[in-house]
Amino acid sequence: MNQDLKKTLWAAADKLRSSMDAAEYKHIVLGLIFLKYISDAFDQRRQELHAAFEDEQHELYLPDADDRALAAEERDYFTMANVFWVPGVARWETLRAHAKQADIGTRIDLALDAIEADNPRLKGILDKRFGRAQLEPGKLGELIDLISTIGFAGSGSHAAKDLLGEVYEYFLGQFASAEGKKGGQFYTPASVVKVLVEVLAPHKGKVYDPCCGSGGMFVQSEKFIEAHGGRFGDLSIYGQEANPTTWRLVAMNLAIRGMDFNLGKEPADTFHRDQHADLRADHVLANPPFNISDWGGERLADDPRWVYGTPPAGNANYAWLQHILARLGPRGQAGVVLANGSMSSNQNSEGSIRRAMVEADVVEVMVALPPQLFFNTQIPACLWFLARDKSGAATPLRAASRDRRGEVLFIDARKLGRMDTRVNRVFDDEDIARIATTVHRWRQDGEDGSDEPYADVPGFCRAVKLAEIAEHGHVLTPGRYVGAEAAEDDDEAFNEKMERLTAQLAEQMARAAELDAVIRKKLRGMGYAI
Repeated sequence: MNQDLKKTLWAAADKLRSSMDAAEYKHIVLGLIFLKYISDAFDQRRQELHAAFEDEQHELYLPDADDRALAAEERDYFTMANVFWVPGVARWETLRAHAKQADIGTRIDLALDAIEADNPRLKGILDKRFGRAQLEPGKLGELIDLISTIGFAGSGSHAAKDLLGEVYEYFLGQFASAEGKKGGQFYTPASVVKVLVEVLAPHKGKVYDPCCGSGGMFVQSEKFIEAHGGRFGDLSIYGQEANPTTWRLVAMNLAIRGMDFNLGKEPADTFHRDQHADLRADHVLANPPFNISDWGGERLADDPRWVYGTPPAGNANYAWLQHILARLGPRGQAGVVLANGSMSSNQNSEGSIRRAMVEADVVEVMVALPPQLFFNTQIPACLWFLARDKSGAATPLRAASRDRRGEVLFIDARKLGRMDTRVNRVFDDEDIARIATTVHRWRQDGEDGSDEPYADVPGFCRAVKLAEIAEHGHVLTPGRYVGAEAAEDDDEAFNEKMERLTAQLAEQMARAAELDAVIRKKLRGMGYAI
């Protein structure tokens, strides 16, 4: 999508927002974008049907004009092409025709009700809040006119879904930035998600996210598979989300992309109402909320998920890690974003749980991240990569790799990334590739397309045996293991360099003294003495 168009859309939508909170307005905008897309897809399919009905060579040819008109309104002709049926009251042009009327919000809610009634896959997931939205009079109509400028040409096609996905992802990111701390609860920056996906490389099987937010992990998994020539239908998606509005958001985000998914029967707390208790996933990707203290751990002291120790009631980090391990299949792998403190904290039972996990050899890779990657927090973060089996034996989902038992790979990525804005950092593709390639070479699974062997890089990466980790009290901070970056040798003798730098310092100090004297003189001339 054209970057200028995205910025124009955001600037216009943000201007219309007026006094409404971004957390509320997000659902208004994304709901309308969803409506526009499925209506465009419906219109596109109807045009295709009209052409087929009039084509004597086509299997759908109908000689009678009245029959054609009736057939063009038959629901089965749309659903057979995986296109949502859009009843007359919900079609975009119908809504746009009434956009300036005072009851447009109520009309949109009724349209969403009608869509849900005719499309079982969408039952209960569309957010009907337009009638009670606190927008100034006329603003909703202006927003409808604005979104009308987005043309999902060839709707239902791969290109149209890509365009829709770009609009959705761009707006999610912009809303996350605007909401700050609130926004980060539902949005993981795309470059961080891409690191997780590139390292785990999910091609087939079951993918699970226990706190799926807006579904970014699933969307990036789809992109990864397409980039590697696979079919997204080879993945089965399982997710859970506690926030009801975000649960609807992720369902819409996946539905518009034509993905099949299981988000459980309802929005629910993962710890207390696990929607996938019997799941054994091949891949888990998760960005749980950092350091949450009110997760109700005191009511789960004897939970069977706590194989490595009961997590403290005051911090859910190790509850998330153990829940994820409990949902992994026997050869499953996971990538998890957590606060840096999880790598070294010895508060309450955290140190003993971490030791038990290391000794059980379920920790595969640890990655320290640079600051300012996240919209919602300045807390330093890291990536945990877990594996049920590090033996390297081949599976139906993965080729054989090196036996990595008794070893953990540490990567210090704190120097990677660039500042995209004044406050937010992003990983470029080169940064993501460097991390992922390092892991793949260490695994020796050939997925990086190179025969170059893995090698420790001082200051960046190092493979470490469990015995050495034990010597460090089972602390998993990469900086403790990777050492210092090798200094570049400039062939200048130490004595000569010291003499040159000392002379340079003396010159700079003398210049500083001169400037100080000038400043004092100027101030005295103005009547100020220092």
